Amino acid sequence: MLATAGRPPEDSHVWWREMKYDGMRAVTVVRGGDVRIFSRTLREVTGSFPEVEASVAALSAGRDMVIDGELISPDVTGAPSFRRLQRRMWLRAPTPLQIRSTLVQLVAFDLLELEGRSLQGSSYVERRARLIDLGLSGPLVWTSPAWSDVDPATLLVISREHRLEGILSKRADSAYRPGQRSRLWIKTVLRSRTDVVVAGWIPARGGDGIGALVLGAYSPDSVLTYVGRVGTGFTLAMRRSLRERLDRLARPERPLDYPKAGRSVRWAAPDLVGAVDYRDFVGTLRHPSWVGLRSDVAPHDVTLPDRAD
Repeated sequence: MLATAGRPPEDSHVWWREMKYDGMRAVTVVRGGDVRIFSRTLREVTGSFPEVEASVAALSAGRDMVIDGELISPDVTGAPSFRRLQRRMWLRAPTPLQIRSTLVQLVAFDLLELEGRSLQGSSYVERRARLIDLGLSGPLVWTSPAWSDVDPATLLVISREHRLEGILSKRADSAYRPGQRSRLWIKTVLRSRTDVVVAGWIPARGGDGIGALVLGAYSPDSVLTYVGRVGTGFTLAMRRSLRERLDRLARPERPLDYPKAGRSVRWAAPDLVGAVDYRDFVGTLRHPSWVGLRSDVAPHDVTLPDRAD
């Protein structure tokens, strides 16, 4: 179930609030003591996070369940960092050193099934009460707090102070609707972030490295549409890794209509998805900054951001 962007509703008797974490959405399935973790695209990622798998197995205490949540990697201040998480997202079998150097935690925020019984038709309040009763609490797995008696403005201030993404408002009586983007869940972000499809790259001046990426997103009629270029936010390691991936995806044809002279652009099959932070969207992204590649979002699920004009 996906949230719709918007201002937080004010009626606290109808809405509950949670913090929004900068991580990777994950559904965790526990059956017969076996734990499997899946990304939003239903790609199994259990092997990438063996310490989370082991922690969930221990805390589940033999109970079968399906948990919705977020995988996060806190930085030295404790704030979730998507860039840190990327160090682990692409590893199928991390070494003990990689696990120790990049801590990953699972934040549980919904319970979809318990002991073989689906809870998706139950209200958010009932699902949350069942989740709390499970007592999922440890150094690597914990349950996200939620509030029904704190106004959203206060929570947004707290979210900013703790360097979180914003807040989520969820209707108390809402059922869980898998695969749907619903206004029963409203996300309010402190900074705008969107997913993008990488359509090609522009060489840096005086060199053959990546100077900027050409970005696209899919329109409502499923056409890959140009949304801008991004040339900031990269580390040197990111540029090298992107160059290697894009060289393997090189193609002569443009995957989208490009409004500028495209001779210097090196096109690629639109298979890579990344995330960018930006100020607003006016047909193109204003002041975008690269965040990193995503392994949990399919290219055709990347849609145009909401326009500011």
